[in-house]
Amino acid sequence: MELTTPPHSALRPHLLPWRPALPADLLRQVRADFDRFGRSGLPSGLEDYLLENYALDVSGSYAGMRVKNPWGKASGQLSMRLGQVEEAAQAGLGFVVLKTVIAEDAVGGRSMEAWAIKESRMVAEPIVGRASGARGWTISWKGRGWWQPFNDYLDLVRAATELGQANSMLVVPSVKYHLPAPGEPRWRVEEYSATTERLLAAYPGDVMPLEKDFSPTLAGSDRATEQAKILEWLTTIPRLIRAAAEPRRVALGLKLFNALYDDQFQLTMLSAVHGADPPDFLIYANRLFNPDREFEGHRGIAYGGPDLSDRNLRVLSALRAAQAGGTFPRTGLELSATGDIGSGRMAVEYALRGCTSFQIHTFFQLPPEVYVLKRGTKLERALHMLYFDPDNGLIVWALHAARQLGLGKTGPVRLLDLAARGAASALGKLDAELA
Repeated sequence: MELTTPPHSALRPHLLPWRPALPADLLRQVRADFDRFGRSGLPSGLEDYLLENYALDVSGSYAGMRVKNPWGKASGQLSMRLGQVEEAAQAGLGFVVLKTVIAEDAVGGRSMEAWAIKESRMVAEPIVGRASGARGWTISWKGRGWWQPFNDYLDLVRAATELGQANSMLVVPSVKYHLPAPGEPRWRVEEYSATTERLLAAYPGDVMPLEKDFSPTLAGSDRATEQAKILEWLTTIPRLIRAAAEPRRVALGLKLFNALYDDQFQLTMLSAVHGADPPDFLIYANRLFNPDREFEGHRGIAYGGPDLSDRNLRVLSALRAAQAGGTFPRTGLELSATGDIGSGRMAVEYALRGCTSFQIHTFFQLPPEVYVLKRGTKLERALHMLYFDPDNGLIVWALHAARQLGLGKTGPVRLLDLAARGAASALGKLDAELA
């Protein structure tokens, strides 16, 4: 992903400097691997290769569960068929979040029916950050959640989890449950009960990881016009889902959305989910919403790109600063990052705010000419750049950050150690150490 301004400028909320401070021979090694694998394809056993050749442990964590690497397909059009899950397994992703299903009651009633809309074609479009001028990509489409029968989704869950287990890849259902609109006092608990029970019956294992999706299109909906109603959603949903799951347990993550309010309200949302009945983890934070943006005759669509990552990093920095200052609780809620993750550098930026996994949608479906590797699937081509890009890859920036922070002196550099340091540090001190 091309940057038109240094990422460590006043225009962008980045911690990493413009160039990594690494030995010249290490940088040459990364470039040689980048060029070699760009011709031949990625090596098998990639995580072992990185550990052996770079002393870099790229294990991540999602929902409190260890994943072999931090990369995952975000919920969406790339995770709605078994073949797409199989492609992810063959590429070696750490996890896949399935397309979001719309909750229904025992007789098939769905209060969120308006989100069960089949998508039109998806279009990858260049986009420029409004404040920073940085260039990136966004995917435009006007669809929403799963529109096929609920039983078909359960079949996908069964088959995908079996495939995932065989390939050491975590598979995660995603659900949009009922959200009462302003002026609507009753929660449709029957949708929570019926949907959660049926998903648990289809999911093997003792604990089911589960994402509760807050679609970015909610930001343009009348359901999200009152801040108090949003906070009610965030504080009520964990209790309803856990009650529906009993006696089994779910590892529940709330996928927070970017509301059409200022950054302070995003922090208020984060404060709410760190309260008395928190989820098990958070996904932060899905796409921005532009009520005036048009696509194929539809006004009001979600978008990504540099503005999205700028906002997410800015808010997460404010969260960590508040925690370090004692004005915000430290609850240890794990964070899975999403939003404009199109480089290893960006992944490390999120890790330095405490994120332990990275969900990708846009970067897995760009035009072929964007990728350096010209063979294999787009997932494999993307992973080649995410790891080995000598300017923006995970290897150079994880090793840079670890050296600056004094990590990895007695063993391998662990991505999870970077995330732990980011979650525990005051951002001002971290900024000075990383520069």
